[in-house]
Amino acid sequence: MSPLKKRKLSHKESDSGKDVSSESSSPLQSPDVHSDGEDDIVEEKPQAPTTFKELGIIDSLCEACESLGYKSPTPIQAESIPLALQGRDLIGLAETGSGKTAAFVLPILQALMEKPQQLHSLILAPTRELAYQISQSVEALGSVIAVRCAVLVGGMDMIPQAIALGKKPHVIVATPGRLLDHLENTKGFSLRLLKYLVMDEADRLLDLDFGPILDKILKILPREGRKTYLFSATMSSKVESLQRASLSNPLRVAVSQDKYQTVSTLIQSYLFVPHKHKDLYLIHVLNEHAGHTGIIFTRTVNEAQRISILLRTLGFSAVPIHGQLSQHARLAALNKFRAKSRNLLVASDVAARGLDIPSVDLVINFDLPQDSKTYIHRVGRTARAGKSGKAISFVTQYDVELWLRIEGALGKKLDEYQAVKEEVMVLAERVGDAQRAAAMEMKELHENRGMKGATLRHTRTGKGGGTKRGRDNMDKDEG
Repeated sequence: MSPLKKRKLSHKESDSGKDVSSESSSPLQSPDVHSDGEDDIVEEKPQAPTTFKELGIIDSLCEACESLGYKSPTPIQAESIPLALQGRDLIGLAETGSGKTAAFVLPILQALMEKPQQLHSLILAPTRELAYQISQSVEALGSVIAVRCAVLVGGMDMIPQAIALGKKPHVIVATPGRLLDHLENTKGFSLRLLKYLVMDEADRLLDLDFGPILDKILKILPREGRKTYLFSATMSSKVESLQRASLSNPLRVAVSQDKYQTVSTLIQSYLFVPHKHKDLYLIHVLNEHAGHTGIIFTRTVNEAQRISILLRTLGFSAVPIHGQLSQHARLAALNKFRAKSRNLLVASDVAARGLDIPSVDLVINFDLPQDSKTYIHRVGRTARAGKSGKAISFVTQYDVELWLRIEGALGKKLDEYQAVKEEVMVLAERVGDAQRAAAMEMKELHENRGMKGATLRHTRTGKGGGTKRGRDNMDKDEG
């Protein structure tokens, strides 16, 4: 790998514009919460390639990149693609929205064009949504060679998937549980000639307890003659163990040194709100960003559903996505959002990883995440591919300690989003009516559709009396 040059980046970015006073003196404004430390160091390759052709990608695939709007390689693409084309195993550490999908899809397609083969490549993903999104990228970039791609995920009928496997696709994109089901039960299906294995979002794969299933899959797959790529946002001890078990003398490519680093084009702020007025402040912020696309993150499935109903009652174009929706409903919600027939997505953390949604202007953490890593993945939905974006986190009187921990992990103190209390409280009557309507609709949902019982479906009892998801349902994040 070529030598890397280090440069220092300035953290400070302010959201200019409004000359308004904050509702109250925030307990988060103490100047000595974080002492001034060292500037973050980001590693950058000097004179980065400006075209995919410079990376060694052949003309037809360069044209496919151009047709999809890929103007120049992202850092992870510029670092990893040349090494992949040399035939090396890779570990890629990259933040969400860095362009890592194309970083492994392009070398696979180029190898496939040079030597066509059925059942050539396998890509493993932690969730159903991510598997479908990767397959879309494979088919779009591989349209020049009419690449055939099969998707194997839980929650869907195995018979159509088995039929698709019988047609001998070039690329399989799968979640681990369903892939193992087919390896064990689908007659005639074998990956003994597999040339490429990709494990995308490996940290997430292991967070979902796919470890034992991955062990079984790796024992079945051939080791000789196979190239393996492992991509992850973080490098935990579990991921280290996985790479030792599956990769051969790999090279590590990291485009960000700090696992809690955010991109420089992201403007982050917090809004200190009384817990009982969170809905009011949400509507106020959305009114100030009218016409923008946004994702609103909640901590629970019920809250995602309730907020979505509340927003629709108030005339906003919103759609929910969470782990208790059927696979069809989740895909339909994503398609509406991508097609811009809805401009707001209300999500539990099922959407914090892997959603391929371009040009999201705003992320709102209506409920704070429980850890800094989840915060990074949430706010990574905006300010992607060099574009600017905003992330606003609601901090109630009960969240102060948690928020300070998140700021500590980021290594900087974020600005407070300015909101005028009087302007917010004007919304009280209208929002109150909508809250009552949403509560009635939620009650009907629970009574008519049995949502309270939905959390127990497709589960089995584990040791100690807890519940454990079966293999078929492991790729369905319950939010």
